[in-house]
Amino acid sequence: MIGTISSNLFRVLGFVLLQAIVIDHMDLANGWVTPYFYVLAILLLPFDTPAWATLLAGFGTGYVMDLFGNTPGLHASACTVLGFARPYVLRLVAPRDGYEFGRRPTMAHMGVAWFITHGALLILAHHTWLFYAEVYRFSGFFSTLARMLLSGVATLALCLLAQAFSTRARRARA
Repeated sequence: MIGTISSNLFRVLGFVLLQAIVIDHMDLANGWVTPYFYVLAILLLPFDTPAWATLLAGFGTGYVMDLFGNTPGLHASACTVLGFARPYVLRLVAPRDGYEFGRRPTMAHMGVAWFITHGALLILAHHTWLFYAEVYRFSGFFSTLARMLLSGVATLALCLLAQAFSTRARRARA
C-alpha cells in the first residue's frame, strides 16, 4: 500500500517536472499544439483507487501544475474533471470479466486498443475543460476546438510513446 502510494507520488512529480521544465517550453505549430503529458500520471492510477482519492490526486496534480505554470486553478479544475470522469470511463471500457485485482491500467497489461480508448476519452474530457476554461468564451469555438483536438492527439501520442518505451525497458530488464 505504502509502496503504491509512494510510486504514484514519484510518478506524478516526475511527469509534472517534465511537463513544466521541458514540454511547456516547446512551441509546436505556433501554439496550436500543446501536449499535456502530466495527465498520464492520473491515467495510470491503479484500478482499485477510490473515487475520492482519484479526485484528490487529480486536484493535487493540477494544483502543482498551476504553481509551475502560473495558471491559478485552470489545471486543478481540469484534472479534477479528469478524476471525476475516470471511474465512469473505466466502467465504460471494462472487460467483460471485469478488472483483475492487481492489474494496472497500462498498455502492457490491458492492450493497445483498450489504452487508446481509455486515454482518448479521459484526455478529451481534460482538454475540453482546460481549453474552454482557458478562453472562457465561445466566440472562437472552432479555433478552440481545433487546438483542443490537436493537443489531445499530441497528448495521446506522447502517452502511447511513453507506454511503449516503458514496456520495452521492462522487457529488457527481465
